[in-house]
Amino acid sequence: MALAVYNDLTRTKEKFVPLEEGRVRFYVCGPTVYNFFHIGNARPFVMFDVFRRYLESLGYEVKYVQNFTDIDDKMIKRANEDGITVAELAERFIAEYYKDADALGIRRATVNPRATHEIAAIIEIIETLIEKGHAYEVDGDVYFNVASFNEYGKLSKQSIDELLSGARIDVDERKQQPLDFALWKAAKPGEPAWESPWGPGRPGWHIECSAMSTKYLGKTIDIHGGGSDLIFPHHENEIAQSECANEAQFVRYWLHNAYLLIDKEKMSKSLGNFLTVRDVRQKVNPLVLRFFLMSVHYRSPLNFSHEGLEQAKAALERLHNCYADMLFALDNRAAGEADETLRTAVKAAEEGFAAAMDDDFNTAGAVGCIFEMVRAINVHLTEHQEIDKEALTEAKAFFERTDDILGYLPEKKQEEDGDAEIDALVAERTEARKAKNFKRSDEIRDLLAAKGIVIEDTPQGPRWKKTL
Repeated sequence: MALAVYNDLTRTKEKFVPLEEGRVRFYVCGPTVYNFFHIGNARPFVMFDVFRRYLESLGYEVKYVQNFTDIDDKMIKRANEDGITVAELAERFIAEYYKDADALGIRRATVNPRATHEIAAIIEIIETLIEKGHAYEVDGDVYFNVASFNEYGKLSKQSIDELLSGARIDVDERKQQPLDFALWKAAKPGEPAWESPWGPGRPGWHIECSAMSTKYLGKTIDIHGGGSDLIFPHHENEIAQSECANEAQFVRYWLHNAYLLIDKEKMSKSLGNFLTVRDVRQKVNPLVLRFFLMSVHYRSPLNFSHEGLEQAKAALERLHNCYADMLFALDNRAAGEADETLRTAVKAAEEGFAAAMDDDFNTAGAVGCIFEMVRAINVHLTEHQEIDKEALTEAKAFFERTDDILGYLPEKKQEEDGDAEIDALVAERTEARKAKNFKRSDEIRDLLAAKGIVIEDTPQGPRWKKTL
């Protein structure tokens, strides 16, 4: 089965065929760096990270670009409130973004361009749009002429009249029509500004992504991802300005994730349910949040709740425990006869995982296949003291391959940090038990429990596990 993706441009599921064989040009809208990113942002960041990893597992060379919006009204307001420059604010929250993204297992993009570092490219594309009659300047501001692009509305599937009636648009008599949007904003007192042919000013939001995607990925890219809230106006405007400037199709496949709700309500500061990833990380292992975000198909709404997070934690612990039990058995138990039931389950999991991911990156289905194998492994380890090492070795390889795509196992370096100290304490506890020094044995058990370490005494000797 070949990979098929749901393309929001055509509203159909299509076979994925990149522009250039073996290579994928992938652009994702990144954060506006005026605060810690919230869990609604985390959904596309995690999901598109998974999509990129899966494409790489299929053998594609993926150039993955995710921008930082480091100049806009929110940034100017926050910088003024904090008494710092916009540049200082951006540096702070780009660093904080990486801390949270790294904790969530989001791999670094090939390029993370910043809008303020790409002013020359932005000015160049605006100049091209003016030359071609798609933009006009008024008092130092430059606007895109929506009427000049006959296909405006093709992504959101709405006509200009429908968009006009449904949009909240600031009335500006200088614009030729209400839907025209800013490409360049004339400088205002106290705001950062850059020199341009139209006087000092700063770029509009939409043009930043067009300029950066064109610079780093070319005129036509394979995949553009983002939240469904960006379809209009952001992505609609990106299409208009990019295709008018470059006279080429901008994006072949548009992918958008659905909303994330908080206890079945839209997240907002006014409702008091605004949660950043930093907030959640203080309460749960970030792997749990990553696993939770993958538990539902990306095009389906996802409801965030304490109960849902606890369920994700319990499921992930079950998976981790199975993996640890399997590794321990491979190292400590004798080989036995072939278990055809287990071998069939491993093969079915491998085929099912690939089929699910090929079906529009269905992570929920892929995770379900992993748990079918977890069930089979647990049954095998319970019913057989002598194990089918060949089947379990294949299962181990499957865990490692799928983890490289989904990112659900702890990183090995994290596992190794402090392991020597834990091993020493477990060994000391074993000696204390042999010497019938149960007081010291219990002290060590309690000390390890406080660190999230659980000790199990098995016929093959004591072993320990980390809880989430």
